[in-house]
Amino acid sequence: MDQAVREHLASEGNAANWFVDRHVREGRGGQVVFRDPARSLTYAELRQECARFAAGLTAAGIGRERRIALILLDTVEFPVAFWGALRAGVVPVPINTLLPPDLMAYILADSRTELAVVSAALLPALLPVVAGLPGLQRTVIVGEDAGATGTRYEDFLGDGSMFERPVQAQADEVAFWLYSSGSTSTPKGVRHVHSSLRVTAETYGAQVLGIRADDVVFSAAKLFFAYGLGNAMTFPMSVGASAVLLPHRPTPDAVFEVMHTHQPSIFGGVPTLYASLLAHPAIGPGAGSARLRRCISAGEPLPEHIGQTWSRVVGTDILDGIGSTEMLHIYLSNRPGDVRYGTTGLAVPGYELRVVSETGAEAADEEPGELLVRGASAAEGYWNQRAKSRRTFAGEWTHTGDKYIRQADGYYRYCGRTDDMFKVSGLWASPFEVEAALVSHPAVLEAAVVGHPDEDGLTKPRAFIVLKDGWENSAALTEELQEHVKERAGPWKYPRWIEAVPELPKTATGKIQRFKLREACR
Repeated sequence: MDQAVREHLASEGNAANWFVDRHVREGRGGQVVFRDPARSLTYAELRQECARFAAGLTAAGIGRERRIALILLDTVEFPVAFWGALRAGVVPVPINTLLPPDLMAYILADSRTELAVVSAALLPALLPVVAGLPGLQRTVIVGEDAGATGTRYEDFLGDGSMFERPVQAQADEVAFWLYSSGSTSTPKGVRHVHSSLRVTAETYGAQVLGIRADDVVFSAAKLFFAYGLGNAMTFPMSVGASAVLLPHRPTPDAVFEVMHTHQPSIFGGVPTLYASLLAHPAIGPGAGSARLRRCISAGEPLPEHIGQTWSRVVGTDILDGIGSTEMLHIYLSNRPGDVRYGTTGLAVPGYELRVVSETGAEAADEEPGELLVRGASAAEGYWNQRAKSRRTFAGEWTHTGDKYIRQADGYYRYCGRTDDMFKVSGLWASPFEVEAALVSHPAVLEAAVVGHPDEDGLTKPRAFIVLKDGWENSAALTEELQEHVKERAGPWKYPRWIEAVPELPKTATGKIQRFKLREACR
């Protein structure tokens, strides 16, 4: 066996080998893999720039298994830094670019990152954070002259010849971290291994999404989010397809511009965005793309009427699913030809599901309980959070914290987070059911519901709504909405209080932070 073959086999466990180098070896090096507003990269160019980034890490003294932070907008430099780090055996830690400075400081300190790669537009807010972190040795700036604040990205890149192949890595070796969205607590560092990336591509990506080499993917969900990482990076890269990256906020105007310009065949969004797109005057067949064949949704459950309206107006079903940072991507989903709006569908091939009661016993059909999932993409655990790791990762089963009902026909229906559920008149009430009823009314764009004690100390639903343009809050509208919920969700579930607000508190991934609403009610 010659030396080149030995080196190739030794590097096979490194995910960069399968997602990047394989395409060049098999003749797809000239295919475009990423486009952003400034430039594009082919698979061969990506491989070359990843090797140069890996060399830059070595020159900066960042050794194997040490961490670097990626505080990057969705531009081609994100995948270069991600795969370049894996190529060198370094652990990238993508960070939510919309976090306030104090939470960014927490993650940088908690992960003990030694180098940060930062988009220039994000630098002003980050500078005070960086100054107070002695462990952060170097900052690499993407997008403009770094001046005295760090090293220019172009100057950081080294001679890629020393990383002609990825370093040897085991499939079970930690490859990267993602921090949980922090919808209910301080973000936790979730450690994922090399093999998990391929697992999600070969389960959801191949068997539900049905991604093909001729697909162009556009994910409004960002790359720092586990959902976006799969949508716009690992899924297209698993088959030699391409992705369009949007560095800015995915406003309806920005989304429609990308759809018209790049004509993607697959679009990934979140329920809030789908609702906003439907309310936009530009909505129509294909949402602007004549090639659109798949739409997917995650992050929050998709209200039934939004899915039905999108299918009717756009002409493409939305495949609603649920995943988590801990499982890396979607493990329960609707699928092409089998979409049941109002449910989250069936287990993704390769995953097993259970619904358990508060005692841990198997829940009966139509009985609410916590959803547990078993699959090969489960994280290794949380960083420095042993007690929480043991509660979440129970052997081969992962506790999702999501409350579900398994219907008699085997399909799963979402009820809410386990800590969001409450009882009204002795019966379980799901915030999501009430929210779905509210947003099905023509006046309501978004809704969030929490349990709140009445004058007798009994818990009742309290709703916060965002009204659509042209609607005004009034006592008459409140009464109309209450009657609407009684008809749609059940007479005991109607919100006793309805408050119109300009916006709902959310994480950067689009999840409603109900705990903030509960705190505001105290």
